[in-house]
Amino acid sequence: MKTHRYNGGRYQEQATRFGAKQMIACCAFSVVLLGGATAHAQSRDTVRTLDEVMVRDVQVSNKAPLTTTTVTAEALEEARGSVSIPYMLETQPSVIASGENGTVGATSLRIRGVDASRINVNINGITLNDPESQTVFWYNIPNLGGMAQSMQIQRGVGASTGGSPAFGAAINLQTLNPKGKSYGTADIGFGSWNTRQYSISGGTGIMKNGLSFDFAYSGLNSDGFVRGGGTDQQSFFGGLSWYGKRTLVKLLAIVGSQTTGITWDGAEAEQLDADPRYNPSGEYDMDGNTMYYPNETDNYWQQHYQLYVSHLLSDHWSLKGALNFTHGYGYYEQYKADKKYSKYALDLSGRTDFVTRKLMSNNSVTANVAANYEDERLTFTVGDNYQYFDGLHYGHVIWVRDTAAHLDNPYEWYHNNGIKQDNSFYAKATYDFNRSLNAYADLQLRLVNYKLHGMADDLFDMDFNQNYLFFNPKAGINYRISDNQRTYFVAGISNREPTRSDIKDAIGNGDTVRAEQMLDLELGYQAAGNRWSFHANAYAMLYKDQLTPNGRLSSSGYSLMENVERSYRAGIEMQGGYELTKWFRLDANLTLSTNMIIGYTFSQFANGDSITLQADGLWSSLDVKENTPLALSPSVMGAAIATFTPCRGAKLQVIGKYVGKQYADNTGRECYAIDPYFLLNLRASYTWSLKNNNEIEAQLTVNNLLDHNYRLSAWVGDWVDDYSSPTALYYYHSRGWLQQPGRNFMARLLYRF
Repeated sequence: MKTHRYNGGRYQEQATRFGAKQMIACCAFSVVLLGGATAHAQSRDTVRTLDEVMVRDVQVSNKAPLTTTTVTAEALEEARGSVSIPYMLETQPSVIASGENGTVGATSLRIRGVDASRINVNINGITLNDPESQTVFWYNIPNLGGMAQSMQIQRGVGASTGGSPAFGAAINLQTLNPKGKSYGTADIGFGSWNTRQYSISGGTGIMKNGLSFDFAYSGLNSDGFVRGGGTDQQSFFGGLSWYGKRTLVKLLAIVGSQTTGITWDGAEAEQLDADPRYNPSGEYDMDGNTMYYPNETDNYWQQHYQLYVSHLLSDHWSLKGALNFTHGYGYYEQYKADKKYSKYALDLSGRTDFVTRKLMSNNSVTANVAANYEDERLTFTVGDNYQYFDGLHYGHVIWVRDTAAHLDNPYEWYHNNGIKQDNSFYAKATYDFNRSLNAYADLQLRLVNYKLHGMADDLFDMDFNQNYLFFNPKAGINYRISDNQRTYFVAGISNREPTRSDIKDAIGNGDTVRAEQMLDLELGYQAAGNRWSFHANAYAMLYKDQLTPNGRLSSSGYSLMENVERSYRAGIEMQGGYELTKWFRLDANLTLSTNMIIGYTFSQFANGDSITLQADGLWSSLDVKENTPLALSPSVMGAAIATFTPCRGAKLQVIGKYVGKQYADNTGRECYAIDPYFLLNLRASYTWSLKNNNEIEAQLTVNNLLDHNYRLSAWVGDWVDDYSSPTALYYYHSRGWLQQPGRNFMARLLYRF
């Protein structure tokens, strides 16, 4: 629901938000429920089976020949000092976490160099990715890690599910499941940049009537590392479950809200040398004085309401159905200094300052149904996932310095709508030929219709109506060498449509943007002993028309993409662990890869190089055609964790993360290189046991312990000076950086009861 009001002559638009008071009230009500009688309605085996049916079609066992890592709730709890999921997962193989503002606010991750819009993320089998941007903005629903029972990362094509398919990785979350008895956890934390974190979670356990209730509320406030990068984030998870003899019904609500300062602009190196916290967003001049607009913010409210039903038809057959409704509303508010009136569709000459809001409001309905069969040899799933999305985008001018413009308040300068329908039918099976050998097949047929209509923010008509029909097959074998060794091979094809931003950018430039295709080949070996484990995996991801970042940003902070006809990512991933003694364990992973575009054409020049007008009236050329590295895809990355448990209740972890050299665009030019970096982090905890199995735990996380000074790329761009000479064009490079913070910390205190 939206309301409108005036404040001091300025128009404001507000969304009714699920505020802290309402969230805390829900939590208080839940705590009362914790005192209810708890009993097992069914055996734990039946309860576990009913819960597993919810995610059986997306999370896979090690019988499937896919490259997976499963992160348990305990591991997620240990890593929560890192605040956001990208940083909680940064020690996993081939994962790179990054942030515009330290570890708070806008954070993201890449897996094998693949960006967030090509990583399929789902909750209990329902896609979390926004259908238009195809990405997950983790700070829209903070504390997702605190809502998760487990999280499985599938690198490569991944198992079929709803939404856009994995194009390099999939992340499958399973939300909190009821425990055997009532429980609760209270958590408070404080860290660098005046960061305050607080949460409470709990559950009733399964009561005599088969009902259970679980909840998690979390809040985070921080001033942020960079100037103007403060954030206020809140989230609530509530789950009401009923366990019958053979049926499970779950109602889930996931609500998130965030207001975060805009930090995606980056800054030039000279500006950051003078002030590492410098952020140009909202900067303007007032009578010769530099001023900053105080409400330069990104605001979003997101709500998910989900219904799940799983039923055991027999010892072999089970059914799952799910229904999800998602509502999102948000806006960017920005100060735009010295802009032309014509930019905002105003029939006036000259320039002035504006305050604008780019708004969006969207609704999505998803329905999912799947049938599972399992016996001693065959596991089979057939399912269908349908999603309908309606997204509205519009822009308001809410203030103009020159009041002579006589604008309506608000004045709407663009308005467009996107409707997307996505239907995926899939069937997958695993068959055991004998005790050692099994085969896997996964077939997905996906039909997508996407329509765009209306005026874009750059004042061109968006008239787009496209149908996509994709067939995404996967097949592989899994061979069990011995009780603790296996090897596997899988081949899969994945196709996916471009994002709204890709389509909009192409329409504005008079171009077309093509769907992408990937052939993924994976060959792996896995072994484990009583005190050690090892997993090696070789992969080759071969692309046709891959969309990859060109180094530039849209006005809303999206990475602009370009199709490259032929490209590939190929490498080897190794991970292992060894328990040297009862009090010391070492875990590590390493990825070595080559990530290339075949035959990429670009302009190669040094600053100040020129091209000249020739006698035939044509310009000379600086173009070259070479094999170049894919943007933001380092060839070396790895992590290591040394874990010490010197005494009962105490744990100390020393964590190292290395990311090799990478490039901000697809040209491989050294002027756009990003230097390699190594980070050393420290995580320590101590737990005191109390009566009645209660406990208190203190945690301390110190990031960038060595205070390493490093920067990530915000944007790059080539520009031309065509004013110096009528017969010559002079070329120059430019770029912006995101300064990363030095040493920083987060301390937490948890009470479990």
